[in-house]
Amino acid sequence: MRQEYLEAYDSQLRTGAEIANAVEVTEHGPLRLATMPGGQGFITYADLGGADADGIAALVDAAAEHFRGLGGISSVEWKTRGHDRAPGLHDSLVRRGFVPEEPESIMIGEARLLAQTIEIPAGVDIRRARTDAEVLAAGEMQGEVFADAEWRSRAEALVARLRADDAVELWIAVAEGAVVSAGRLEPVARTDFAGLWGGATRPEWRGRGIYRALTAERARSALSRGLRYLQSDSTEFSRPILERSGLIKVSTTTPYVWTPPSR
Repeated sequence: MRQEYLEAYDSQLRTGAEIANAVEVTEHGPLRLATMPGGQGFITYADLGGADADGIAALVDAAAEHFRGLGGISSVEWKTRGHDRAPGLHDSLVRRGFVPEEPESIMIGEARLLAQTIEIPAGVDIRRARTDAEVLAAGEMQGEVFADAEWRSRAEALVARLRADDAVELWIAVAEGAVVSAGRLEPVARTDFAGLWGGATRPEWRGRGIYRALTAERARSALSRGLRYLQSDSTEFSRPILERSGLIKVSTTTPYVWTPPSR
């Protein structure tokens, strides 16, 4: 099952699917160099074309030079995968100023396994966000949880996406008039997948089933769209929750992030 999921992930979710919302994309060999909404750069690829360490160093140089030449870039992420053949990639990225963040687990499973009935505390309402105010409130909560100073620009970009694209969904859990948990469902066009992204819960509301219930609602929505798989890049906090719901770890992903020196 793990290999089946990993093959589906590699064939359906890499390159184009990851940068479908890009403002601009430049191709360089196997690399896709994307400028995303909000001024974020993103580097992805299906594989590195069998390049050796010198070839990979040259690819990193080209990508770094590309984004240094652009204005308005707040950060650039090179998304690595643990199962790729990539000799020397870590050293090449670090030498060029990319900083590795914490590895995350690539989790994949059947949507039907997550569409469960989860008991949650009385007074908690789980629903799809429908207004700009709800999206901004969710973004502010996520910014606090993740210590993300750029939360507003991300939330405003999501507002624009929700206005323009009915496919992406933001689901929220509201208690005592405040958003206490949130997460997106992003169906991936022309694939069998939907992604689970941006999951966050306020610390004082954790351990009560709210995040699992929020995930279950997103799974039901994915099933209603005829989608089979759910995928998430999960922290060590959310990974056990998704495992209990039936997702499995198929690999790891580590973001390497470069930030312009002026910031």
